[in-house]
Amino acid sequence: MINNDVLRSVRYMLAINDAKMVAIVKLDDFDVDVAAMGAYMVKEGEPGFEPCPDEVMAHFLNGLVLFKRGKDDKFPPPAIELPITNNLVLKKLRVAFELKDIDLQQIFTSVDFRISKPELSALFRKEGTKNYRPCGDQMLRYFLKGLAQRLRGA
Repeated sequence: MINNDVLRSVRYMLAINDAKMVAIVKLDDFDVDVAAMGAYMVKEGEPGFEPCPDEVMAHFLNGLVLFKRGKDDKFPPPAIELPITNNLVLKKLRVAFELKDIDLQQIFTSVDFRISKPELSALFRKEGTKNYRPCGDQMLRYFLKGLAQRLRGA
């Protein structure tokens, strides 16, 4: 899934503007221009579209965790993980919104996507391990849709 779609989905579910998106990125000590963030929000194929680089997305996801959960000075800031994968996006959103396994299953069920607990835990395993399962684009779309419904009450 392209980073721009994830950014647009998170922006919608939190009902925030481009300036707030930039502020979230800055929480992870990274600078991005408001105009650039606006270009990342434009849909693919429309004039002004700019693909969001993995580095910006990584800092946004870390910033989102800090935005939702607060900064703890006891721990060092998390390192950015590149390249951005659907599994990593799912993991960061899970941490940011403090979702447990049951919450994840409810989110998937709310959009008519059935997933068992073992399938779900396989998404969060380290890549290369025996039971690792890659998160497909469609699965991530279902998750983002379900999470938006949950947060916005729609």
